[in-house]
Amino acid sequence: MKKFMNKEIIQAILVADNNAKNLRPFSETESVALLPMVNVPMLDYALEALNRSGVMEVFIFSSLHYENVKGFIKESLASTSCWSIGMTVHVIGGEGCRCFGDAMRELDSKGLIRENFILLDANCVTNADLKLILAQHKKTVAYDKGAVATLIFKQANIHVRTGSEVMIAMDTQNKRLHHYQELSMDSKEINFEIPLEVFTHNSEIALLNLVNPEIAIGSPSMLSLFSDNFDFETRADFIRGILINEEILDSRIYISLLPRQQYARKVNNWLSYQIVSNDIINRWTYPLVPDMGIKCLTQQYIFLKNNIYRSATANLVKVGLRENVVIGNKSAVGLGSHLDCSVIGRNVQIGQNCRLHYVFIFDNVIVEDNCALEFCIIGSGSKIAANCELKGVLIDYNCVIPKNTKLMKSQVLSSPLKNGRDEMTRKISDKAYVIDDGAEVADDEDERNHTASPKMGKLTTNLADSDYSCSSDESESRGCSPILDDANGFLSEVIDSLTRGLQEKSNPEYLKLEINSSRYAYNMSLREVNFNVVKAIFNLPPIKEPSRNISVALNTVFDQLKPIITHYIRTDDAMMDCLKALEDIFEENEFVRSRMSQVVHYLYDKDFITEDIILAWYEQLDNDQHKILKQTLQKFIEWLEQSSDGDNEETD
Repeated sequence: MKKFMNKEIIQAILVADNNAKNLRPFSETESVALLPMVNVPMLDYALEALNRSGVMEVFIFSSLHYENVKGFIKESLASTSCWSIGMTVHVIGGEGCRCFGDAMRELDSKGLIRENFILLDANCVTNADLKLILAQHKKTVAYDKGAVATLIFKQANIHVRTGSEVMIAMDTQNKRLHHYQELSMDSKEINFEIPLEVFTHNSEIALLNLVNPEIAIGSPSMLSLFSDNFDFETRADFIRGILINEEILDSRIYISLLPRQQYARKVNNWLSYQIVSNDIINRWTYPLVPDMGIKCLTQQYIFLKNNIYRSATANLVKVGLRENVVIGNKSAVGLGSHLDCSVIGRNVQIGQNCRLHYVFIFDNVIVEDNCALEFCIIGSGSKIAANCELKGVLIDYNCVIPKNTKLMKSQVLSSPLKNGRDEMTRKISDKAYVIDDGAEVADDEDERNHTASPKMGKLTTNLADSDYSCSSDESESRGCSPILDDANGFLSEVIDSLTRGLQEKSNPEYLKLEINSSRYAYNMSLREVNFNVVKAIFNLPPIKEPSRNISVALNTVFDQLKPIITHYIRTDDAMMDCLKALEDIFEENEFVRSRMSQVVHYLYDKDFITEDIILAWYEQLDNDQHKILKQTLQKFIEWLEQSSDGDNEETD
């Protein structure tokens, strides 16, 4: 009994309402921590992550919307949320707190933190096991009493800048931080200024480009350092202050890099909101995925092919759902509407013949017939009348957009701006005041000098924009084969995963998770993943090793791994990526080379690839470069064209 009573309580601090200015207009009236992400408030993701890491006591600090956060926690506890089991949650407010440093000083003055603690932003989504990193931090403190924090980072995505990217210099032997630099969102740095003593005083230094999810393990002395240094206003101020004054403060910072299978990213603007939402839908954050019942104890969605999550109570009438779509409880979508990469909240009514692409709709919204929405966020209680065209528009809570409205790159408020700034808006209805992109004036000098927050946009990296590129004389419509070392490393891992899965007859869902983890580790775009998954399948022993019958070899592999290829090869672009991979396989695999016509015919018969895509691909093949391949496929293509002509005649 005495041993049980002396058990250490794992504590955590959750900081709410950070990055509020970047998430306007919703942050004006609601806490950023309560902003819904894939129909779940962001705060729930953070609390669930802490609960899974064994945290027993959480202090949520909220200064801007204290009452809202407190009411939300009270309601969640009453409804027995998942994270409330075994975890005590306190909400602390500080009216005079204007920055992160003030919050830390307020917490220090209350004396609530007794041991090493986990520090997390409420707008961070992670599936990392923070308890293990906490244990490592304790070991670090055991041999270095001046260790005040262990900062947690994740490997960066080289294609996208969201404002969370940093470059650090770290001692590879003890993981001690020696240099820290935040990277800008609008440029690619070529030169870095790093103090010479970083290299002269340390034997092994690594320079790393990383994503900062703003997760840390802190020692109790971390809070007192904020109290003693009032110029520590942000996390970056704290880090730089420690690095500059290590000897004076007798304090040091250490680093923990998350393994590739663990996810962590913060939401600090609308671009990162879109990215994290997409990652959740694509299950990179597993088990924090829609169908696992985040917060609630019951399953909310039916998980379907192409990452479609549909509530059992949703009403859909002949609707086109392409991929990455979430439809909430009691929502309805009308006849002929098409949705792609979108999240629909609860009790949402979408009319007929609407087109939605990367649209995030909160609860209780009405979208009438014939609307075209792209890269939009629509606040709860709003109404979009018929025949509207909106692109890159943020619509506040309870707005009403009139019929035939066309808007691009704008914010829409339900009421005019206050503080004498109403001249910045134009009224389009009694509950719709438009602020065009670039029209809004910053509240203070610091904000005016700050780089504009990035907006939502197309996430899939085109081959031309990735780290490998086509030669200038190639058609823009054609892709080219990945040639990076990263691509080779990714391909090798996928081959290993699928080979093991084939031998052990593993659950395809587990194999998908392994592939997605490898994708994130190697920063692979979706098209690179499609390409390499197909190459990996054709590098498996039953197909790669000589066999008398190619159909038997294909059946051996595809009968077991069919869910894998149908998961990745599901769009026209993905089918083309599949055929591009076959071009490489034709050159590399002599056994498949002589039977390529049978391979393509097999994929066609099994409905992995459509006739139109095969014909389009064949037309793109270069007559000189792919002469032998075209000759091999010629009879099959002729048969395909004759079959197509026959179908057309029957239709006529």
